[in-house]
Amino acid sequence: MIEQLKNILPENRIDDFLSISKTISIEASDNYIRAGAIPKKIAFVLSGLFRYIYVDDKGNEITKGIIEENLIISSYSAMILEAPSFFSIEALEDSKIVEVYWKDFMRLMENDIFWIKFRLKFVEKGFMIKEKRERDLLLLDAETRYKNFLNEYPGMDQRISQGIIASYLGIKPSTLSRIRKNIAF
Repeated sequence: MIEQLKNILPENRIDDFLSISKTISIEASDNYIRAGAIPKKIAFVLSGLFRYIYVDDKGNEITKGIIEENLIISSYSAMILEAPSFFSIEALEDSKIVEVYWKDFMRLMENDIFWIKFRLKFVEKGFMIKEKRERDLLLLDAETRYKNFLNEYPGMDQRISQGIIASYLGIKPSTLSRIRKNIAF
């Protein structure tokens, strides 16, 4: 765990982070945050895989994002606003995370500007991912989105179902099946 944290934190900050966190395991298909709940924590993904998922009024699942190791999971805007989350965060694999309550992280930020910069780095990264995803959904055809998915998430098509991939791409599973046949080697 400490080696992974060294990827995102200087060595002299790891103890501060660990002092306010706990490591927990989440089983595949369990939710870290449920839609409708007011989130109070964020987590760093040590191992495993998660997805942000909306469920529409007809019960259809829409995958908003896929989060893999060494990234942060959170319903950030709901947490900041202290409002119910519009989406759930579901584990797609058995996973381990390092969890931090937001109020504890806020105390770190109040005492050391490093943590404000750290937060900004992750907010900026999240914004860039969101902006690219929106651009792709608006401007690219389904086949190009699928090819980009394969390039951006190598091996992910072996880790998650085709239905989840189709949901992430904004297409029906039958459309994904046709695309896969068209680009098969």
